Amino acid sequence: MEVSEKCDIYSFGVLSLEVIMGTHPGDFLTSSPDIRGTSLTEILDQRLPSPEEQIAEKLELLVAVAFACLQKSPHSRPSMWEVTLGLSV
Repeated sequence: MEVSEKCDIYSFGVLSLEVIMGTHPGDFLTSSPDIRGTSLTEILDQRLPSPEEQIAEKLELLVAVAFACLQKSPHSRPSMWEVTLGLSV
């Protein structure tokens, strides 16, 4: 495997999910065949209260960007510039 910016992108996706989930997403990533079909309530740290609607929308955006960063093929992952644009919406 070639080390490139795409490795950092994958790490960003893992770190983002870790912050949202409150735990390392390793088991979640290996056990979920289609992570895109996962609901926000399954991902969020259950120790925290449910977010208000406006915050939930921002979290959904962050989760979508994180999932894009976790594509198996490095060539399918976004660039850091695309991640930045996706989060600035």
